[in-house]
Amino acid sequence: MNLLEFVKVLRLRWLTIFVTTILVVLIAVVISLLTTPMYQASTRLFVSTAAGSTLSETYQGNRFSQERVASYTELLTGRTLAQRTIDKLGIQMSAEELGKNLSASSKLDTVLINVRVLDSSPVRARDIANTLSDEFVAMVRDLETPEDGSLPDSRVVVEQRASLPDEPVVPKTSRNIVLGLLVGLLLGVGLAVIRDLLDNTVKNKETLEAITSAGLVGTIPLDKDRKKQPAISFESDSSAIAEAFRKLRTNLQFLAVDNPPRVIVVTSSLPHEGKSTTAINIALALAEADHNVVLVDGDMRRPTLARYLDLVGSVGFSTVLSGQVMLSEALQKTRFSGLTVLTAGGTPPNPSELLGSQSARHLLNQLRADFDYVIVDSTPLLAVTDAAILAAGADGVLLMARFGQTKRDQLTHAVSSLESVGAPLLGAVFTMAPIRGGASYGYSYGYGPYNAEAGDHQTKRIPTEPRGQEAGTTESRLSGAGGGVQRRHKAKPK
Repeated sequence: MNLLEFVKVLRLRWLTIFVTTILVVLIAVVISLLTTPMYQASTRLFVSTAAGSTLSETYQGNRFSQERVASYTELLTGRTLAQRTIDKLGIQMSAEELGKNLSASSKLDTVLINVRVLDSSPVRARDIANTLSDEFVAMVRDLETPEDGSLPDSRVVVEQRASLPDEPVVPKTSRNIVLGLLVGLLLGVGLAVIRDLLDNTVKNKETLEAITSAGLVGTIPLDKDRKKQPAISFESDSSAIAEAFRKLRTNLQFLAVDNPPRVIVVTSSLPHEGKSTTAINIALALAEADHNVVLVDGDMRRPTLARYLDLVGSVGFSTVLSGQVMLSEALQKTRFSGLTVLTAGGTPPNPSELLGSQSARHLLNQLRADFDYVIVDSTPLLAVTDAAILAAGADGVLLMARFGQTKRDQLTHAVSSLESVGAPLLGAVFTMAPIRGGASYGYSYGYGPYNAEAGDHQTKRIPTEPRGQEAGTTESRLSGAGGGVQRRHKAKPK
């Protein structure tokens, strides 16, 4: 992982880092709050020897005192002195407990000893430190005094007595919070890197193109408004998602200049990957460029286009294939200029057989003759075989991959399903990509120039098969559960 990839991981996994850091800091705060406050009282002892009459004797006396300091430090933390201190003060504590809260230290080549005592009571900490020092002075005097009662060679005096501590030294809340912050950041970054290494989802162009063996033709950003209103009003919308669909439209037109695809199946690996919303807005983007577009709901199991576009769903693809109504009676105009919709119709008992019939192929060919583009919203590839059957009779397939959600093995199986029926894969589309972070590159990637279209949305019509003059308009009435619905469409001779 190079530096650029590492920074990219930090940007994509910022939430993991943030949550981990907050949790560790909260743990540090909780530990600080639950820790019993401890106060520290300290005294300082001075070790001296009898003064010599010569310079050499004085030097030897200083060396003797420094050597004594190391031994005295051990005695200060011993069990004997602790027990004498407890007995003198009459406190309810064992020598072992006092020894854990007692420390003694000295600097190298000095005759000073610092004694520190920790206790939950500031008064008791002071009393223990002073009493301990006094008892140690008495102990040294007893140990160093010769049997004949002469003056000892070494003695200890209390150079500085303990005072009443003002603030507790434990816990160190500020230090704990800073350490928690640092540890949380390091742990969060580590978790982010591990999650990225173990992540099996598709979230970059290179992986997507390697699996599909096709180019990335569009990146659709996440837009929460699409849950309420899937269709975008391109005439008045210049948002990031609208521009992304215009970009996708341009890339589709440059996929095959000599023989551009006109019957396009839109599918995905699994449900909830933005397939239907993408199909609707691809059709609307093409209609905005002055193309005559028909949008077909090829998902007869869970149809959505009728609900999304406020159309009649009882009459559509399945009823035309079963011969119940004519195609001209099933086509429905929408409130969007240039867009006609063929809904899924009633749910048949055998959708796969119906879609694989010759009638379905003839129907798609008829729509190809009457419209510039036929956009088919099909079922997910890994759920049922309907999408693969429709793709086999289309000019090409657009495969949706939800950014950071679609797994690599799922996408691989979806591509295999298309290859098994010989369906041409036009390209892949990232859906619901984050606007910030690693997906931002998608808005500048494409096959053809985008500046021309960004300035003028009235893209020239791609040459299509010759068609005759419009024979006029035909009136048709659709009968459904809610009553008759008046629809108008342009009928063109084959």
